[in-house]
Amino acid sequence: MKTPKGLFTGLLAAATVAAAGFAAPGYAAEETITVHHFISPKAPAHKSFIEPWARRVEEQSNGRIEVKIFPAMSMGGKPPELYRQVRDGAADVVWTVIGYTPGVFPRSEVFELPTVHQGSARATNLAIQENFALLADDFKDLKPILIHAHAGNALHLRETAVRSVGDVKDMKLRTPSRTGAWMIESWNAEPVGMPLPALPQALSKGAVDGALIPFEVVLPFKLQELTKYSVEGDTGGRFGTAVFLFAMNKDRYKSLPDDLKAVIDANSGDALATEIGELWDGIEAPGKAAQEKSGGEVIKLDAATLADFDKLGEGVVARWIEDADSNGLDGQALVDAARASVAKHSTAK
Repeated sequence: MKTPKGLFTGLLAAATVAAAGFAAPGYAAEETITVHHFISPKAPAHKSFIEPWARRVEEQSNGRIEVKIFPAMSMGGKPPELYRQVRDGAADVVWTVIGYTPGVFPRSEVFELPTVHQGSARATNLAIQENFALLADDFKDLKPILIHAHAGNALHLRETAVRSVGDVKDMKLRTPSRTGAWMIESWNAEPVGMPLPALPQALSKGAVDGALIPFEVVLPFKLQELTKYSVEGDTGGRFGTAVFLFAMNKDRYKSLPDDLKAVIDANSGDALATEIGELWDGIEAPGKAAQEKSGGEVIKLDAATLADFDKLGEGVVARWIEDADSNGLDGQALVDAARASVAKHSTAK
């Protein structure tokens, strides 16, 4: 596929050293697929999700597909541009956060909401798959490979412990999405939107007091060295989550022979949802351990205190429903379907 207006052509060549391709030896690849994302090649998302996906696609295509991975925005641009890059064909596949492009995925935001996501990436991933027909219009310009969540946002803080809703007042807190910003506002705190790669510097300079992120990214970003406290519910309850997009350019997918389309399809959707959900749930423990080993504290809010946060979260849900309705969606129906499905998959293993 011709890259629109030659965008990133020179950068692509210069960044080849950062790419990881896994073509099977002895075969000449017929198709090269580029994957672009914003996170470090040391991060679990790269090592445990995107690299294994690339290897499977190459192996199952008998080496006819070569996958080149460009981590840490090495093809150029900034994280909020990833959606446009895959839509327009500057990258064949991207992995990004839907919250980086507010308004583009209005239906899928429902799974980010506090009190909808319950702290299990597996349950929310399966719920997304089960309700994908309700979300499909969000992705009409793309070929979705997987829409998924992480285990959920814990609150990580530079200096000040949070043991009640009142403790958060007036703090500046990083958020990955507009729904996260609404939640922070409901706490009488100030949301600061930024992609994850910008967070370490913001913490080190005191530009933010804390952040909404999962424990998964503590180690790759060395956040245990920049924060003293982490906060979650006593049974793993979280403050909403982030929804991720792993998707392919629609025309690039259509350009593949049918048997290679089938390889992509076999590594998409339902085939990945449980695996990646369990992966994200399982990689929280090392981040918690790193926080405690560094001398920090992981604060477990009791049920009554978490209920205070959830009460404010319900206000965020009501605000989201009103906003969705104003844009011609049935917000309540989306929330009801998401909640019912998350609850079902939270109890079924």
